[in-house]
Amino acid sequence: MILTVTPNPSLDRTYEVHALERGEVIRAETERTDPGGKGVNVSRAVAAAGRRTVAVLPLGGAAGALVAELLDAQGIEVAPVAIAGTTRSNIALAEVDGVLTKINAPGPELLPAEQELLLDTVRAQSPGAGWIACCGSLPRGLAPSWYADLVVRAHAAGVRIALDTSGRALLEALRARPDVVKPNAAELAEAVGRPLATVGDAVKAAEELRGMGARAVLASLGADGQLLVDGAGTWFGSARVDDVRSNVGAGDSSLAGFLVAGGSGPEALASAVAHGAAAVRLPGSVMPTPADLDPAAVTVTDDIPMDRELTEPVS
Repeated sequence: MILTVTPNPSLDRTYEVHALERGEVIRAETERTDPGGKGVNVSRAVAAAGRRTVAVLPLGGAAGALVAELLDAQGIEVAPVAIAGTTRSNIALAEVDGVLTKINAPGPELLPAEQELLLDTVRAQSPGAGWIACCGSLPRGLAPSWYADLVVRAHAAGVRIALDTSGRALLEALRARPDVVKPNAAELAEAVGRPLATVGDAVKAAEELRGMGARAVLASLGADGQLLVDGAGTWFGSARVDDVRSNVGAGDSSLAGFLVAGGSGPEALASAVAHGAAAVRLPGSVMPTPADLDPAAVTVTDDIPMDRELTEPVS
């Protein structure tokens, strides 16, 4: 079982539009409503892969009730933490050329009793978990050290923990030695405080995160592929995708693919790449099923193209 923790979940509405024009009335071609938040997306991808998952998340108001209802309909066990505030609602506008515009609400502030209940719920759900995936931004009320505290508690319970967050919350958590961290290129550059122009730059940055405490780094480099850097070596994985429809949740799908494949080594990296490549070909934040995957299109190598320039360098 994979346990996910989403401190700041959301109700996500995705509209597919031909093109955005400021100041104009834009008619959507399709509309989707999905439970959102990075940890929630990991649970959705794990469930789509046919594996058991439990989602721990604070929920409040009508939006929170709908999130729980939608997750239940997808076969995901929900361990809700009732809060006084209202779960946030986000909007994504996906243009036909693949450009995505997102409007993310800040979310509620968690009261001290709600913060403690969230930790207690994670502890109660941890027995039997192969992995805990803690993902996303921290809501108002939670200190930047909250993820670090959660890593310590997970390890005390004998459970491996994967972390997908950024900024100060990531840096604080590294000192607690999470088993895996999953930054994208921008988050990786922010963590080391310098731009990334090549795959080699990303490898060096990932090695620095390991030096700061991460036991393994799974780094998403967008269209260029993904890196896995751990104590056993460094691998680079990629898959060609010609028809990008939406990249919402693609990184979360990648993390789910990595964890369901064991969470270590080149085989898990190949699964991560296959899941991410499948996700971008689907609308909105739809998560891929095994039928959507194309493992034959994935290449994983330990011959890293260090000098290859990133398609989207991070300044």
